[in-house]
Amino acid sequence: MSDESHLLKKVEAALFISGRFLSVQELVMLTGINPLLIKEILFQLQEKYSSGDSALTILSQNDKWKMDVKEEFQEIIAKLASGKAEFSKAEQ
Repeated sequence: MSDESHLLKKVEAALFISGRFLSVQELVMLTGINPLLIKEILFQLQEKYSSGDSALTILSQNDKWKMDVKEEFQEIIAKLASGKAEFSKAEQ
């Protein structure tokens, strides 16, 4: 695995496990990667998930970043969050 690939995976893992928006500075502290490279990696990840065949996306808001589920799959998240992941008789 190349160094660049390894760094991208570190940022990807941090975004995945955080479950919230993270600033570039928080990502620097978590990964040890310099801020300019973090920004480049974030844009690469955003492109990867927006053009790829994935249910995930990388969101940016107020210079903070988060991995999330694409809008079309939010109903699954709502079921899990409400504890109603089991199918009702009607849904079966």
